[in-house]
Amino acid sequence: MKIIAEKRQYPRRTAYIIGEYTVLEGTFRDFIRNIGAGGLFIATDRKVAVGQPLSIKFPLFNFDNPVQITGRAVRRDKDGLAVTFNEAIEGLICKEGHFPEIVQEGDR
Repeated sequence: MKIIAEKRQYPRRTAYIIGEYTVLEGTFRDFIRNIGAGGLFIATDRKVAVGQPLSIKFPLFNFDNPVQITGRAVRRDKDGLAVTFNEAIEGLICKEGHFPEIVQEGDR
């Protein structure tokens, strides 16, 4: 069995957040399935090209003040699209090994 090294700078956690993202093909809404300070995974069947820039907006800590961030598509598979952010989301950086609470996870 081959072990693959983790390429992410920041860990991710499971999420169920609806995000609105804009790519060359238009603006769409799909579920964010996991998220971390450096990126996220969008569950979608849309054919977004790897390397394509995008912007995405989603509620994270407060529904009334959504996060808006830019990034690029880094991987595409049958389940969706992996995105890396141009800048990390400071509030999602793990401190002392604990992931910060996000609105959607804390309210479930």
